Amino acid sequence: MTKRMLLMLAFVAVFLAAIGAVKYRQIRAGMAEGASYQPPPDAVTTIIAESSQWPTTIQGIGSVSPVQGVTVSADLPGIVSRIAFESGQEVRRGDLLVELDARQEEAQLAAARAQLELSRLQYERISGLRRKGVTSQAELDQVEAELAQARARAGEIEATIDRKQIRAPFAGVLGIRQVNLGQYLPGGAPVVELQSIDPIYVDFTAPQQEIARLRTGSQVEVDADGGTIRVEGRVTAIDAVVDPATRNLRVRAEFDNPDGSLRPGMFVEVRVLLGGGDSLVTVPASAISYAPYGDSVFIVEVMESPGGGTYQGVRQQFVQTAGTRGDQIALRSGVEPGQEVVTSGVFKLRNGAAVLVNNEVQPANDPTPQPANS
Repeated sequence: MTKRMLLMLAFVAVFLAAIGAVKYRQIRAGMAEGASYQPPPDAVTTIIAESSQWPTTIQGIGSVSPVQGVTVSADLPGIVSRIAFESGQEVRRGDLLVELDARQEEAQLAAARAQLELSRLQYERISGLRRKGVTSQAELDQVEAELAQARARAGEIEATIDRKQIRAPFAGVLGIRQVNLGQYLPGGAPVVELQSIDPIYVDFTAPQQEIARLRTGSQVEVDADGGTIRVEGRVTAIDAVVDPATRNLRVRAEFDNPDGSLRPGMFVEVRVLLGGGDSLVTVPASAISYAPYGDSVFIVEVMESPGGGTYQGVRQQFVQTAGTRGDQIALRSGVEPGQEVVTSGVFKLRNGAAVLVNNEVQPANDPTPQPANS
């Protein structure tokens, strides 16, 4: 019985050893295959890096503001008896916008004019008598004062009637009407927005390091609505004080705006052209891989494989950017002219990855792109 048990145990031990040897060979073979495995190359597009003259600019974010802009308001309280404008209308200086009911003041003016006429006749009568020596100088002075008071009273009522006619203080474009016919307006109640938009201002900030290069008259370009609006103007004013909280300087530029494409309050991208420039390497914006630890590009090179052969791969190279222009980005360092840079597909690459270059379709690389619907 014991001998049979020992034989069975020996048989099981031999069987397990044989299975272990087979599995060991299979695992070694799988590891060898994995070590020699090369993933398929990633399809990318590339460009040969070139240097170009890159203008010196100051870039920032600005806001459009009117040369003149007010909320036209009621000077005196009253009931709206006439509305003489339409929302969005262009007006000239002095155009009537709203007229308030002034019937009471007109009645008072008629009475004041009658009193003025009576005072004038009284003055002429007493003046004639004074020349003949019939009346005293004191009586003449009294009627002369009464005439001046009557004239002033009539002028005061005329001014009140005029103040109940709300007019445009300057030429511009009206906003949306905020009053209705028959509505009672208290003093200071808003009537309509009025903005002078041609020419128009763009206010932006520049860092204090750029103060020495900023000049009144410098050329400025602004883009609005993703580049669908692009206009050129000039710097007209530079603030005298640097903001101590941000260390930025306020700058104002003026632009012609005959078609009204720029409206007060719009957000715009600003570029101040300072002239001159540097010779920098430029690549499409799609070539940059952005990361918290630094921006980089992938350069195509011939690389050695672990098996001793060669393949077309990429090397990740950190770069220092120097600004954008249209679809392009300038690089201060990291890439030399003549190097082949990946322009699309960078998100799926890693350092040393194999690539397959296919340049049938290239990403945009225009320094002055125009919108498709322009």
